[in-house]
Amino acid sequence: MAAITERTFIAIKPDGVQRRLVGEIIRRFERKGFKLVAMKLTHASEDLLREHYIDLKERPFYAGLVQYMHSGPVVAMVWEGLNVIKTGRVMLGETNPMDSKPGTIRGDLCVQVGRNIIHGSDSLESAEAEINLWFTPEELVDYRSCAHEWIYE
Repeated sequence: MAAITERTFIAIKPDGVQRRLVGEIIRRFERKGFKLVAMKLTHASEDLLREHYIDLKERPFYAGLVQYMHSGPVVAMVWEGLNVIKTGRVMLGETNPMDSKPGTIRGDLCVQVGRNIIHGSDSLESAEAEINLWFTPEELVDYRSCAHEWIYE
């Protein structure tokens, strides 16, 4: 399984935490069969958020995005599984909830792009960078799930 397993970074944004959607979002990832290997509730610093969104620095909404993400607690998580990055992005839906299909997190739970409740890594490279930004290696728990054989061949 090691060769086909990957990890992704998922963050429930302040609006998702305030709306009490944390359990619903975790439930969706668990039901899909992915394994939670790290999680923390944190009030991210502006420095951390500026670094996290550095690729958007030149965009007009950058300052507002950092301010919004700093406005309340965030649930930062690392999920592991087969194709978890691509599948996780499909589960999230489009960045703009109006473009998201029913059944996706944003399609079911969001209205506006500025309050789209969740972030997910978009590539293996960004997942590795985001995981390393938000978590120390000691915070990542390596274990074998008892459901492993019921999820993977």
